[in-house]
Amino acid sequence: MTPSATGEFDVAARTLARHPRPLGGDPLKRVDRPVLSLSGMVLNNQTGTPEQLALKRKPPWLKAKVPGGAGFTRLKGIIDEHRLHTVCQEAGCPNMGEGWARGVATIMILGDTCTRACGFCNVKTGRPQAVDKDEPRRVAESLRLMYEGANLKHVVITSVNRDELADGGAAIWAETIVRSKDACPGMSIEVLIPDFEGNWAALQMVIDARPHIINHNLETVRRMYPAVRPSAKFDRSLELLRRVRDQGVVAKTGIMVGIGETDAEVLELMDEVRAATSVGNGVGVEILTIGQYLQPTRNHLPIERWVTPEQFAMYKDEGLRRGFKVVESGPLVRSSYHADHQADSLTDILQSRRG
Repeated sequence: MTPSATGEFDVAARTLARHPRPLGGDPLKRVDRPVLSLSGMVLNNQTGTPEQLALKRKPPWLKAKVPGGAGFTRLKGIIDEHRLHTVCQEAGCPNMGEGWARGVATIMILGDTCTRACGFCNVKTGRPQAVDKDEPRRVAESLRLMYEGANLKHVVITSVNRDELADGGAAIWAETIVRSKDACPGMSIEVLIPDFEGNWAALQMVIDARPHIINHNLETVRRMYPAVRPSAKFDRSLELLRRVRDQGVVAKTGIMVGIGETDAEVLELMDEVRAATSVGNGVGVEILTIGQYLQPTRNHLPIERWVTPEQFAMYKDEGLRRGFKVVESGPLVRSSYHADHQADSLTDILQSRRG
């Protein structure tokens, strides 16, 4: 992609062409000048004759087990009876059966409309509804039902970006964490948070609530940010992770592969994460997850390659060699994959459960 005659890219126009707005208007986003664009690789079915995406047959290693088992059935019954919602169901997580059977679930707060338009994400973008001030109480009560009635062991709480709010939703985040800890004292809580646009006071509210693990996904390598995360900044996300780890909270991040990066760039990302977040206490980010990117719709960034199990094994070996304490790397790995094991091994939750 070459710049215009003025030397600048028309970023907003390209982003809008890449992401037709199905429900809710234009996103409130911050877009920096890109150094790379994959817009030409993305199909746009809003104008002209609808383009067709050639179907790519998934390789045999991309198969998930059919959900089942006593633990899965018990948790599903509680969720269905009380009309609760989980990201596991909404996003069609390939590991839902395994996770629910072990007592692990993922929920999303702050609504269903994101103020950003990332090239990989299928969450609706637009202008969100007003913040529900009662949400933290309702989330804590829902988790209590799952904790007491279905032995929920670990929860991952995530959210959309709410860039229109002064604190990015941090106050709701903090209250949700505190109420959930009080309602479920033996359950480990992991949060997968946005970058709050670099509002470090907002981030501090989340840190002060002391969840067991704070996760912020980098999602992709530095070079791919303009196409994959046009409203985010690679270095800002690194700084967020550094601040989390510097205050003694277990820090976690994750990326997708198969979206256009190279193996060398994945290893370079590992080095950058370790170097940027080990300042101060010398520990750095402890948990890294790596999974295969799967294109949600024809209007999202295309899959560039299927990464083999052997390559994922190489990523894991290299990550451990570089100092990460836990590396979950595989085709079906997602942020919450084996999240309960990570909490058990890296936090004080086991002592809390015994108490």
